[in-house]
Amino acid sequence: MHGLLRRLFAPRWQHPDPEVRRQALQRLNPEQAEQRQALQSLTQDSDSQIRLAALLALDDCVGLVNAYPHHQQEETWFNAVCQRLSGREGHTDLNQRQTLVEQIEEPRVLSAVALQGDNLNLRLIALSKLSDENDLIHQACHNGVAAVRHQAAERIEDEEGLKRLLKEARRDRQVVRLARERLNRLRSDAQWLEAEEQQRETLLNQLEQHARAPWEPLYGGRFRYLERQWEQLTQPPSVEQEQRFHQAVLNCRKTLHDHETQEQARQQSDERREEAENTREQLLEGIEETLDGLRHASAMTVQDIDSLRAQRQLLGQRWQALSDIHPPSEAMRQRYTLAIQHYDQCLEAWQRWCAVSAPIETALASGDHATLATLISECQWPDTLTPPALLGRALAACNADSTAPSQPTEDSTTLEAHGAELDTFEHLLERGAFKSASRLHQRLKPRIEALESPAAQPLKTRLKHLAARLAELRDWRGFVAGPKREQLCASIEALANDLYMAEEALDRHHRQLVKEWKSLGDAAANREQSARFRSASDRIHERLAPWRDQLSKERENNLKAREALCDQLESLLAQPAEDADPDVLRQIRDKARHQWRHYSPVPREGSEAVGRRFGTIRHQLQALIDQRAETIASKKRELISQVSALRSDDSQPLAQRIHLTKQLQQQWRALGRAPKGEEQTLWKTFRHECDQLFAQRDAHKNEQAARQQQQLDEMQTLIDEMDSWQPLEASESATLERFIEQANQLEPLPRNRRSEGMQRRMSGIVRARRERLNRLAVADTVQQWHAIMPLVNAHLAADQRYLSEGIPSDVDAQTVLDTSLPSAFNQSHNARNQQRHSVAVPLSDAEHARIADSLARLRVHLSMLAVGSVRQSDEPLRLAIQVERLNEGFNQERSRDQEVIDILVALLALGPMPATLWEAEVEELDNLLSRLARVPLP
Repeated sequence: MHGLLRRLFAPRWQHPDPEVRRQALQRLNPEQAEQRQALQSLTQDSDSQIRLAALLALDDCVGLVNAYPHHQQEETWFNAVCQRLSGREGHTDLNQRQTLVEQIEEPRVLSAVALQGDNLNLRLIALSKLSDENDLIHQACHNGVAAVRHQAAERIEDEEGLKRLLKEARRDRQVVRLARERLNRLRSDAQWLEAEEQQRETLLNQLEQHARAPWEPLYGGRFRYLERQWEQLTQPPSVEQEQRFHQAVLNCRKTLHDHETQEQARQQSDERREEAENTREQLLEGIEETLDGLRHASAMTVQDIDSLRAQRQLLGQRWQALSDIHPPSEAMRQRYTLAIQHYDQCLEAWQRWCAVSAPIETALASGDHATLATLISECQWPDTLTPPALLGRALAACNADSTAPSQPTEDSTTLEAHGAELDTFEHLLERGAFKSASRLHQRLKPRIEALESPAAQPLKTRLKHLAARLAELRDWRGFVAGPKREQLCASIEALANDLYMAEEALDRHHRQLVKEWKSLGDAAANREQSARFRSASDRIHERLAPWRDQLSKERENNLKAREALCDQLESLLAQPAEDADPDVLRQIRDKARHQWRHYSPVPREGSEAVGRRFGTIRHQLQALIDQRAETIASKKRELISQVSALRSDDSQPLAQRIHLTKQLQQQWRALGRAPKGEEQTLWKTFRHECDQLFAQRDAHKNEQAARQQQQLDEMQTLIDEMDSWQPLEASESATLERFIEQANQLEPLPRNRRSEGMQRRMSGIVRARRERLNRLAVADTVQQWHAIMPLVNAHLAADQRYLSEGIPSDVDAQTVLDTSLPSAFNQSHNARNQQRHSVAVPLSDAEHARIADSLARLRVHLSMLAVGSVRQSDEPLRLAIQVERLNEGFNQERSRDQEVIDILVALLALGPMPATLWEAEVEELDNLLSRLARVPLP
């Protein structure tokens, strides 16, 4: 009972029936506080439509927007939200609506607000929330505000979207222009990206090809140029391209590093060769100086011969060691051979002297001059060598009876010669060459002291001063050599007692100590130290004996390996390939030199012979390399002459000459290198000739591009002139033909995007102008028809009289018309007069049907030309006419003007025409002709 009473006395807006609540809601006034509270309560009603009505009654746009996400599928909620936010209904403030629009994410509502909003900023805010491209295209095409359309069009960036926008946006030319420009920009950007990608791929191929190429003088410059070209590209490369680039750069840098390494090795080899040459020069100067000292000494002694032998042994060892590294020059070899010959002569003479020295001393003591002369003759002492003191006395005793000493002449030439020898003596003292200075002093002293003239007194004084300096040098050598000898003895004894040093290091230190001991000569020499030094040296020799035996075996093996290497090289040189690559031969030479150095040391006995053999082989191999390189140089000179001939040959097309030049460049790369020093000169000449020819190509391209640009500019001017020209009469078709003829004279245009655009534009302009001329011709034809309408009316009146009275009568065109009848209508005018004589009256049903069918066909045909469509009932006639037009079009194509003339001629010739038929069709015929007579404004 309590629930029933509550329902009976409760407000109707709280009724359980939703329809009752809806009716009660419509009577609530939101301006009254109690009823407004009831409306607010209804905003939480279980029925969505009641909630919507309550929110609308309260004009609560915020609550409407907040509740909308739960009712997005209901169309009434959608329409209510759109109308409130757009400002079409309600009284919500603009700023609040803008804030609410910024909170909405539903694209459908945003699109509706952008289309229907009552404020530009409101529309733009809604547009800024849209992100789907279809919504943006819809706004750009159908929005009523230009600013919204333009902003929506600016946000479309996809190519497909721009194409769609260009196709659908017909109401706003700026949108069309923006879409076209952005689409063209996208296409140009795509072409630019494609061109840059192609350029990057081309650079990669060139760089990889360059990395595989051998080194040449311009290798580094070409590599740096390609690397700069790669860095100038703005588009980032792909991961694969980056890897290929780094691999190619590493290969190029490896080639450059290998070449630099080879150049450094060559420079080091040259330095070592120069050092070896200097060492050989010093050795040869030493032995030559010693031999010269023996020739000019006062007497030859055993010490001189021992010193000569030691120096010869040192020369042989160092000479062989240096020859293993670098063979001597021919001049140095000749000097060495001559010094060895002089050395052999000295030793042979000394050996003969030792054999007869004892008998000569006995004969000289007994005064047996005959035996003495015989022994001197057996000794055969050379005249160029200073004899020993005993032999000198023997020679003096033999010549005592027959010769007498001659008084020396002391002329100026002799004094100048002695002065020069004193200068040499002083120079030797300054250098510290004690031995050479001592020998020269022994030779000069008796000669200068024998001079008796007053002019020789300065020479004697200078000789005394220099002799004092020589004695000082001798004392100083003794002062320095004493501690040095003691130090050397201690060092070699310590070396002999060191049992843990390796044999190679032990031998090296031992040789160094022996060398230093011998370099002291006889300065501060004593037997005790000599015995100590010799005893320690012998102990070292005994210890090194097994190692030296093993080293001897290794030397023998190295000698055999060197001989085998020489055999291989000689077999190669015996039958060289005719097309042998000099680079390969250079590699063989360098590898052979490396193997030769590897097979070291070798025995002294066979080292010189095999060294001379290898030197000869190297010279022959280098000669073969030079020969092959010279052959390549001659071929490259021929290529240079061919390129020069192509550059000056104007009979061949430039493209063919460029193609032949590129083939010659490939041949150049395949040939190999010319001789060193000539390769770069030939390459510069060849490159200059090629650059000259390529410059002609570039100049031709520039000239052709300028000519094409001028051609395009002239075509653009012609198109602009055609675009600005609008025909006003049908007789102006000659002007259009003249424009077309001028355009044909400018063709063919270069194939590019600009020319294609110009051709499309010109085709459109020609098509539009032809259409306008055709419309003008049709209008002129219709005007002619209107001009002969009195004649048509006269024929209709004559037809009516004939059909009603049966009396045929002819219509005179000259009487009816003020002007002459156009020639196209003469025949139809005469045919109309004849039909009134040939057709019987009254008209039969067949004849009446024929005339009606012909008139209907003419009306349908004219409707097809004027409107482009016909009524549904005339569709069979349209199909029949269309078939006839297609059949006639196979033979010849008729213009629209000609078709209109044919229709009007047939219409004039059709008779006799019943009035009922004519009145049924005349109004529509006039309307169609009026449409055809309309000409669009220019």
